[in-house]
Amino acid sequence: MSWYNPADVGFAVRRKLADIGQATRLFWQLVRLGGACARRFGLVRDQIHFLGNYSLAIIGVSGLFVGFVLGLQVYYMLQRFGSAEALGVVVTLALVRELGPVIAALLFAGRAGTSLTAEIGLMKAGEQLSAMEMMAIDPVRRILAPRFWGGVIAMPLLTAVFNAVGILGAYVVGVVMLRIDAGAFWGQMQGGVDVFTDIGNGILKSVVFGVTVTFVALLQGYAAQATPDGVSHATTRTVVTASLAVLGLDFILTAMMFSI
Repeated sequence: MSWYNPADVGFAVRRKLADIGQATRLFWQLVRLGGACARRFGLVRDQIHFLGNYSLAIIGVSGLFVGFVLGLQVYYMLQRFGSAEALGVVVTLALVRELGPVIAALLFAGRAGTSLTAEIGLMKAGEQLSAMEMMAIDPVRRILAPRFWGGVIAMPLLTAVFNAVGILGAYVVGVVMLRIDAGAFWGQMQGGVDVFTDIGNGILKSVVFGVTVTFVALLQGYAAQATPDGVSHATTRTVVTASLAVLGLDFILTAMMFSI
């Protein structure tokens, strides 16, 4: 007797393919509605404020302490080789290339992503989305698309804040506390960081992460079961799926940008 039922396997595969197709169709709708959102930018602006401004506290505090810790660790490592003056360029490259986009995206997923999923899920549970469809209003155009583009725009801005505060934290540790020459700190940073290769690729990463995290959050909320338990599970799936997607995409993008 077989330990599995082929019919169950086929049903699971078919359901998974249907989920992938639904997600692909939703993503294409959100991208295609970018022009409509630009014409009604007030809706996007409100979402940038909701997703970005309310995330500034955790982004700023986290960036500051990451800069503190990174400054200490890099200083003690460079001091062994007599290169403590290179603290500024090493910390900046680590932040703008990797730590800034990745950590900011993970924090964005935990704060803004869960909020988006819960909001859309509760609207679905309260039958507000169904009511909009009954009134001939497309919920994807009116509700999901502004939130999607708001998250895509907010993510690079939050990453820039994280990087700036992190560099400031490393400056405080290196120059104020450990007495590294301030001119060497800023001078080597300016000479060793390329605008297009380092900062540009970091911005591109943050845009990709913004698209990924925001889309995962909206998809989980839109596909959640219309029950409190379903919304709770969708919120958990948002954090797990978005975090794993960010880490996986970070490896792929790093290999494409800096290794090849």
